[in-house]
Amino acid sequence: MPGGNGHLSDEEVIRFADRELRAEGVREHLSACAECTQRLRQFEDAAREFARLHRATQVPSGDGPRALFRARLREASAAPAPNRSVRNFVYAAAVAALAIGLWVAIPANDTNPIPRPELTPGAVRTVAVADVCSSDQRSNADVMPPVQRQVFAEYGVANARSTSYEVDYLITPALGGSNDIRNLWPQPYSGSVWNAYVKDALEDHLRRLVCSGTLDLATAQHEIAGNWIAAYKKYFHTDRPLPAHVR
Repeated sequence: MPGGNGHLSDEEVIRFADRELRAEGVREHLSACAECTQRLRQFEDAAREFARLHRATQVPSGDGPRALFRARLREASAAPAPNRSVRNFVYAAAVAALAIGLWVAIPANDTNPIPRPELTPGAVRTVAVADVCSSDQRSNADVMPPVQRQVFAEYGVANARSTSYEVDYLITPALGGSNDIRNLWPQPYSGSVWNAYVKDALEDHLRRLVCSGTLDLATAQHEIAGNWIAAYKKYFHTDRPLPAHVR
């Protein structure tokens, strides 16, 4: 019901738009109050945009992001708002929170050079440094087609071509990485300067550092699994791929 300022609270507007509140007094107030009606439309427009993005990105369930959206709106509406411009900012911030929630849920695409940690955290074999450095293994073992298909399916990559992706080991076997699917992801050959060829150069460099005693094997595994681009920048002392590593 209208408060001391003669308008509905943000909580009442949110509940009405979300069909949690259908009091006749609220309906009557909205029919007569242009300002509250405008706030209602802001929320409904945001909800429709959510639905559009939900369909476009094929997020498995809208319940999580939508609940986050409503929670952010209610948290923001509870804060003091001295004027309407602040309230408008509140709605914009809530929409931004929704967008962030959707972005997190969107599957990897052709230009994503970093694997999703919930799918590919990395996995290693129990192996000693001496075993790693005594091996002549330089290239990764081929990933069998059924496993490749499973990796592509997990990442939501449809109609993948071998010329576009490498089903790559996050921690290369030459550094003790295993062939567990948790250590595999579809890395694009193009679409980003941080592609499979550049990561290959990092893998070789880290192995040389480990085998020379400059770098601990566990540290090398941890850094390439955590963020291989950051590791490349750190160990090659550059913010961009070196020309010698670009194809």
